[in-house]
Amino acid sequence: MRALFVGGVVDNSELDLEGDSPPLHYPPDGGAGRSRYRLHQIGRQDGAVAYAVYGAPELPAEHIRQVADERAYARRFEAEPHDVEH
Repeated sequence: MRALFVGGVVDNSELDLEGDSPPLHYPPDGGAGRSRYRLHQIGRQDGAVAYAVYGAPELPAEHIRQVADERAYARRFEAEPHDVEH
């Protein structure tokens, strides 16, 4: 699965994640007691997670959703987007 980032110092960056489900925070331990990014959306294709959208903690969820739509992650991965409740 692919991790996609909105906001912060790695805005519009991507990386591959191992496993069947994405962690709720990335990186799981930010070192300062607070993760730098939190999971906002996952895209599923045939039941499997194809991508995970992480947002910087200072950004509102609506903004992250809007950016994910503008970047067309769901279309790019041919997946159905699902918001993650916090």
